[in-house]
Amino acid sequence: MGKDLAAAHPECRALFDKAGQVMGCDLAKLCFEGPIEKLTKSSSAQPAIFVVSLACYIALKKQKPDIKFDATAGLSSGEWTALHVAGVVTFEDTLRILDARGRFMQKACEEYPGGMLSVIGLDVEALKKICEQAGIEVANLNSPDQTVLSGRKEGIEAAEKWVKEAGAKRGIRLNVAGAFHSFLMSTAAKRLEEFLAGIKFAAPSMPVVSNVTGRPHSVPDEIRRLMVRQVSSSVQWVSCVRWMRAQGVKTHVECGPGKILTGLVRRIDNEAVLHSISDLSSLEATLQALG
Repeated sequence: MGKDLAAAHPECRALFDKAGQVMGCDLAKLCFEGPIEKLTKSSSAQPAIFVVSLACYIALKKQKPDIKFDATAGLSSGEWTALHVAGVVTFEDTLRILDARGRFMQKACEEYPGGMLSVIGLDVEALKKICEQAGIEVANLNSPDQTVLSGRKEGIEAAEKWVKEAGAKRGIRLNVAGAFHSFLMSTAAKRLEEFLAGIKFAAPSMPVVSNVTGRPHSVPDEIRRLMVRQVSSSVQWVSCVRWMRAQGVKTHVECGPGKILTGLVRRIDNEAVLHSISDLSSLEATLQALG
C-alpha cells in the first residue's frame, strides 16, 4: 500500500523514508511488500496506515493546493492522523504515539484475552441490554445499522447467540487480536497516558471531531485526556459524521488504504458526496470529481 504514490511523488516517498528513520525499520518495504502477517500486527499497522493516509492527503494537496477542509476526523487510530493534519502533533510524535499505542494495546490483548462482534440490523438500545447481560460493551457505533461489541470471549460468544435471537440480521465475530475499545484496554490506556505526558500538543488549526464525544476537540490538555480515554471508550462515529453534517459539511474525502469510512459515512448520511484516495488511480478520479 502506498507504493505507486511514493513512486510518483517525491514528497510521499520522503514520508516513508522519514518514518523508517524514526521507527528504526524499513516501513516502506513493509507497506509495499509485506509480509501481510507482520503488516497487520497492531504495532506495525497503526504507524503504517498513518503514513499511507498522510501520503494520500499530501498527494491531494500537491495536485490541488487550493483545496480547503472545514473539519477532519478519523476512526480509532485514524483520529491521530486527523490530529496531525490539523497541526496538533508533529509527524515524528504521531509515529511514536502510534507505535507505542499499538504495543500497549497488543500487551493488553495478551493480558486480558477478548474479542469483538459486529452486529448488523439491531438498534443500540437493544444491544446495550445484551451487553449488560453478557458483561461486555458497545465498542463502535459505526453506522445506524452496524454496531460493534467488545469484551471477554465468553461474553462475546453469549452475545453472538443473543443478538440473533433478538432479530439481528447478522452477528459477525471479528478476526482481531482482542477486545478493543472496552474496559479490557484499561491498562493500555494507562500506559498511553504516561507516554503522552511527554508529548507536546498544540491547538488544532481546524475542527477535529473526537471519537469519544462526537464533537470537536478543544484545548491541548483536553485533547490529550480524550485520546487516552479513546483507547477504552466507545467510538461515536455516527455522532462524528452527524456533527459535520449539522455544520454544513456535504463532501467527504477519505485518505488512506481501503474505503471503510466512505461506506460508513454513506450509511449515516445518504446525501453526502463521497470520494476516497488510496492510490494514484483513485487520486486522479477524486481530482476530476472535485474539479
